[in-house]
Amino acid sequence: MNGGDEVAAAPAGPPQSLDWKFSQVFGERTAGEEVQEVDIISAIEFDKTGDHLATGDRGGRVVLFERTDTKDHGVPRRDLERMEYPIGRHPEFRYKTEFQSHEPEFDYLKSLEIEEKINKIRWCQTANGALFLLSTNDKTIKFWKVQEKKVKKISDMNLDPSKAVGNGSIASSSTPKLCLANGGSPDRSYNYLGNDFSFPPGGLPSLRLPVVVTSQETNLVARCRRVYAHAHDYHINSVSNNSDGETFISADDLRINLWNLEISNQSFNIVDVKPANMEDLTEVITSAEFHPTHCNTLAYSSSKGSIRVIDLRQSALCDSHAKLFEEPEAPGSRSFFTEIIASISDIKFARDGRYILSRDYMTLKLWDINMDSGPVATFQVHEYLRPKLCDLYENDSIFDKFECCLSGDGLRVATGSYSNLFRVFGCAPGSTEATTLEASKNPMRRQVQTPSRPSRSLSSITRVVRRELITGAENPGVDANGNAFDFTTKLLHLAWHPTENSIACAAANSLYMYYA
Repeated sequence: MNGGDEVAAAPAGPPQSLDWKFSQVFGERTAGEEVQEVDIISAIEFDKTGDHLATGDRGGRVVLFERTDTKDHGVPRRDLERMEYPIGRHPEFRYKTEFQSHEPEFDYLKSLEIEEKINKIRWCQTANGALFLLSTNDKTIKFWKVQEKKVKKISDMNLDPSKAVGNGSIASSSTPKLCLANGGSPDRSYNYLGNDFSFPPGGLPSLRLPVVVTSQETNLVARCRRVYAHAHDYHINSVSNNSDGETFISADDLRINLWNLEISNQSFNIVDVKPANMEDLTEVITSAEFHPTHCNTLAYSSSKGSIRVIDLRQSALCDSHAKLFEEPEAPGSRSFFTEIIASISDIKFARDGRYILSRDYMTLKLWDINMDSGPVATFQVHEYLRPKLCDLYENDSIFDKFECCLSGDGLRVATGSYSNLFRVFGCAPGSTEATTLEASKNPMRRQVQTPSRPSRSLSSITRVVRRELITGAENPGVDANGNAFDFTTKLLHLAWHPTENSIACAAANSLYMYYA
C-alpha cells in the first residue's frame, strides 16, 4: 500500500499481570461481629451490560445494585464512552433495591423442608426500562420484574390540618352515629370537632374530599411475574437462560428441563440420567449452561469430572451427547478421594462460546470446544491441600462447591478458595499470571511474594499448562505465604464484569468489589 515501506508488526506477547485494587464493599463486618446465617450471600451475577449486579442470600432475599459512574448528569452513554476519564476510573455501584424472592416451605408429601436459600440468579433481557431476572431455590424458580413506578399520593383536603383534632382526621370516631340530611347530628353532645376547627369559607359544599393523584416521585417495585414449580424431584443446581430470549433451562441432580419464559405450568425434560434402578446410579449432574450465542447448544457437567455438550436439534430427549470432554485418569494416581475431587462444581462458557471453564475441587480447567482430547490449560488451585484430604473429608469441606468465571475478553479466569482468598490466572498463550487476592480492603495482603513457578508444557499436542500457585507440601498446615488456612471462611461465589476488569466476590455476608 505504501510502496513496501510497511514494517511487519512484532508478535504481541502475553498481556501483563493485572494490578488489582480495592473498589467497594457492601455489608462489611466489624471485628468480632457475628454473621447471621440468613445474611450469607449464596449467588452473585452481573447483567450483560455490567450496569447491574444482583446477589441472593440464604434468607431468600435478592439485592440489586446499579452502576453509578456512567450516569453523570444525564450525559448519554455514547458520549460518556468518548470522554477521556482520568486513569483509575473504575465501575462504582450503589444499592438499588431488594426484595424477598423465596420463603421457607414444607413439602408435606415428602416430609421435606425446603429452605429459602437462593441457589442461582440469572438476568434476562430488559424491556421498557424494566429489569427482569430469574431466581431459584432448591425447588422453585421465579421470574421477577423490577421497575420504577410513579408514587400515588392522597391529595390534601382544603382545610387547615393543624386545627383538626387527634390525628388530623375529621371522622376520628368509628362509632356509627345518626346524621341529619344537612350533615348535623341530633346528638348535640357528640362534638368530634375542636372548637377552633373551621370549614372552608363556602361551608360543607365546598369541602374538597381527598383523591388519589400520581406524583412525579418514583420508587422501585419488584413483582413476581411467574412461578415455575413442581418440575424437579431433586435440588436445582443451575438455571441458564437461552440466547433466544424466550427459553431457559433448569437442572437438578438427574434431570435438565427446558422452559419457555411465558409458560410456567409446562416444561420439557431434555436430559434424564436417572437409571431404572437407583442402585446403578454412578454420576449426577452438577452444573448446566446454555451456549452464549447458539440457542441449540448447551453443556452440562457431572460428578465424574466430565462435560457433555448436547445439540437440541438432534432429538427431543438428548440422551446422547454431541461432544464429551474429560481428562483421562493418570495411571497409579487413584485413591479413595479421586472421584470426590474430580467432581465439577461449576462450568462457564467464554463470552464468544469457544471455550468452557470448569472448576473441580483441586483445579480450574479450560477446554476448547473444538478439541475434546483434553483441557488446553489446567490451573492448580488447591494442590497444597492434597495432604489434607482426609481432614477435609472429615469436616465435609471436600464437598464445597466453588464457582469460576472468565473475563469478558477471555484472557483471564478466576475462582475462590479458603481463608476468603480468590485467584486470578492468565490463560493467554505464554501467560504466567497467577495472582492470589484476599477479600478485604487490602486485597494484596496475602499476595505470594515469590514469583510464580514458570508454566511448563505437559504435552505439545494438547497444550496443557499447569500452574502451581501454592506448593505447601512441606507444611500442609499453611499456604505459600505461611498463613494457616481457615476452612470456615470460604469464597464460593464470584463474578467478573462482562466488559471491564472488575470482580465482585462474596465473603460470607459481605460483597467486595475490585478493579484493575
